[in-house]
Amino acid sequence: MVGTQHDMKRFSQSILTLRLAALGGLSLLIALYPARLAGGEPPAKANRLPKLTIEETPISRDLKAATSVAPVVKKVAPSVVNIYSTVTIRERANPLLSDPIFRRFFGDQFEDQSQPRTHHEQSLGSGVIVSSDGYILTANHVVEGADKVKVALASGEKEFDAKVIGTDPATDTAVLKVDANNLPAVTIADSDKLEVGDVVLAIGNPFAVGQTVTMGIISALGRGGFGINNYENFIQTDAAINPGNSGGALVDAEGRLVGINTWIISRTGGSQGLGFAVPINMARYVMERLISDGKVTRGYLGLWLQPEMTPELAKQFNLPNLNGALVTTVDKDSPAAKAGCKEGDFVTEFNGQKVKDMRHFRLMVSQTAPGRKVTLRLLRDGKAKTLTATLAEMPREALASSGELQPDEHGQSKTDALDGVEVTDLDAQARHEGNIPGNVRGALVTKVDQDSNAADAGLREGDVISEIDRQPVRNADDAVALSEKAKGDQILLRVWRAGDGRGGMLFLPVDNTKRK
Repeated sequence: MVGTQHDMKRFSQSILTLRLAALGGLSLLIALYPARLAGGEPPAKANRLPKLTIEETPISRDLKAATSVAPVVKKVAPSVVNIYSTVTIRERANPLLSDPIFRRFFGDQFEDQSQPRTHHEQSLGSGVIVSSDGYILTANHVVEGADKVKVALASGEKEFDAKVIGTDPATDTAVLKVDANNLPAVTIADSDKLEVGDVVLAIGNPFAVGQTVTMGIISALGRGGFGINNYENFIQTDAAINPGNSGGALVDAEGRLVGINTWIISRTGGSQGLGFAVPINMARYVMERLISDGKVTRGYLGLWLQPEMTPELAKQFNLPNLNGALVTTVDKDSPAAKAGCKEGDFVTEFNGQKVKDMRHFRLMVSQTAPGRKVTLRLLRDGKAKTLTATLAEMPREALASSGELQPDEHGQSKTDALDGVEVTDLDAQARHEGNIPGNVRGALVTKVDQDSNAADAGLREGDVISEIDRQPVRNADDAVALSEKAKGDQILLRVWRAGDGRGGMLFLPVDNTKRK
C-alpha cells in the first residue's frame, strides 16, 4: 500500500537484490590519445614504418625433454636493452622567504632558499629492439615525463641518446628511436596464437643487477579489469618479473617476442608469480599508428555496455548464454545509431569474431581503424539480427552537454521507501552537484538505508533510475507508479551512475522476492 505523508511518496515494499560491477571500463567511446613527442610535433603522416621480422606460425607444442634454453637466450638477449630516463623536478620556493617583512626581521640569511630549485630523478627500465634501424618498444611508464632518455645495449659496449617517437598511456606502450643501424632486432610472433601452458622467458634488468632471464609459462590470456590501463588484454605469466623489467621482452620458446612486460601484483614489491605483459599484437598496432600518424586513433561505435553479465540478466533478455556484450546506451547520431543498434541489444559477433564479453568487444573495436565497415551480429528480444556500421574516429571530447530540468510544479521532492530507498526529481541543482548530463532522465536516489536489500545489493545515493521493467522513468512519481505495478520475481532497472567522464548506464536485475 502506498501512502502520502508530508507530501512524501513511498514505493511498495518490492525491491532490489543487485549484482553490481564497478562502472570503470563501461564504454565503447574509445578515447583518442595523442602521442607525446619529443619536440612536441607529430611525425609526418608519410613516415615509413620500420621493417619488422615477423613469424606468425605458432610454436610446436610437442612435448620434448629440454636440458637448456641457452640457445634461445643467446638468440634474443642482444635485442633487449636498458633504458635510463631522467626527469627534472622543479620545486617551488617558500613564498614566505621572499616576503619583505620576513626579510626585514631575518635579513638575507635565507636568500639561497628563496629561489626555485630543481633536481633530477633517474629511473631504470628495459626495452626491446624491433627493427635494425633503431626502433625500440618499451612501457610508457618507463619514459613518462622524461626530459632525457638513454638506451644501452645489453653488452654495455654502446649507449645512445633516444628520441621518444610517441607514447600511448591507454596501453602503457611507448616507441623510442635511436640513430643507429644494424642493431640486433628481435623476431616478432603472433600473440593471438599463444595458449595457456606455453613456455615463456622474461628478459630485462630487474633492480639494476644487469640483464636477467627468468622462465615460466603462460598462466592466463586476456586478463583485464584491473584499472591499470584503459585497454587491458594482458598476458599473465609466472616468469619472475621485478622492478626494472618493465618494458622488457616476454618471448616464447623459440625466442620470438610475444609481449612487453609491464606490471606485477605483489605484496612485497618483488615477483610473486603474477606478472603481466602487453600482447605484442596490441603493442604493434600502437607502434605503427604512432610512427605513421603521430597519434593512436581508435574505432568508435558509440555504444555503452553493461560491465558484467549475470545469469539474472541473461534470463531477463532471453539470452542463451553470457558470451557477448549488452548495450545499455546508444549515442545519438553515432555509427551504432545509424546502423540501427538499440538499448538492450546483445552483441555476439564483431566482424565475424565471437565476442566473449564487454571488455573483449571494446578491445576489438578499439583496434579497428576508423572508416572501416564492420558487421555486428546481435540478439534483440531473443531474435538474431545482423547490422552493418562504419566506424568513426573517437572525438577528443565525448562528454554529454549539460542541461537543466526544472523542479516539479509544487517545488517538492518525493521520497520512496523502496525497501529503504528515497528518490527525488532531477532539478538543476541536483544535476550540477552530481555532474549528471542533460540527456539523463529519471528519479535521483537521495538515500539508501544501510539495513535494506537495496544497500546489500549495491544501489547507491546519486544513482538515477531511468527505467523500470523497460518503461521510462521521467521523475519520482513515475518511479513510484512503476514500482507499484512491477510484478514477478524480478524487476529490471536501468540506472545511470556517475563515473569517469560522463558516467554511464547499467542494467540491474532486481530480486523482487527477498524480504528483510
